[in-house]
Amino acid sequence: MASGQGSKKKGLSSLMSNDPDKPVKVDKWDGNAVKNALDDQAKKVLTEGYGYQEDHSVTDTRLAICTVSVLFALGALAYDYLYPFPTSRPVLILCVVAYFVLMGILTLFTTLKEKNYILFAVEKDDAGVGPDHVWTLRSGLKRYDHMYTLTMSFKDGNSKKEREQSMIKSVACWFDTEGTLIPEHFDKDVKELRKSLGEKKEN
Repeated sequence: MASGQGSKKKGLSSLMSNDPDKPVKVDKWDGNAVKNALDDQAKKVLTEGYGYQEDHSVTDTRLAICTVSVLFALGALAYDYLYPFPTSRPVLILCVVAYFVLMGILTLFTTLKEKNYILFAVEKDDAGVGPDHVWTLRSGLKRYDHMYTLTMSFKDGNSKKEREQSMIKSVACWFDTEGTLIPEHFDKDVKELRKSLGEKKEN
């Protein structure tokens, strides 16, 4: 049990390293660590490799909903402390109802909007006058499975048309026997995926 926890901590410490030149090494039997390593590398290809700007609006919206929900909960506690029940009853009802409504909105938001997206990025127009193009990434790695799915979508800022492509490969294609990520192999596949979506735009 202790060795398993040690392996997970080791995998997490590798992912959290601030040294960009340090190889990413994870416990290859830990599906979450493997997926996180690939997700992070896929995001780097678009943001660092192509210079796209990450759009945090979706994450900010989720955090805003969570923050307002917590404020309602804290408000209920504070009001009940200052004006004990039953005086606080109307305010408690309001806060509880508002909290559960916001939790419902949050559930719908994460289910319909966030889904399993790992990146929303913006490609600025070269001239700086045209509309931005939007790139998104979402991924999946089922439990006890070795097949990693990466789906990339592109939304043209001019035509507003959207298209997407996916790749499904074994994680063994990108990790060595020690669990070290081989970025050259993975980056090549991500760039090929991006190229398949960008050809029409570039031409």
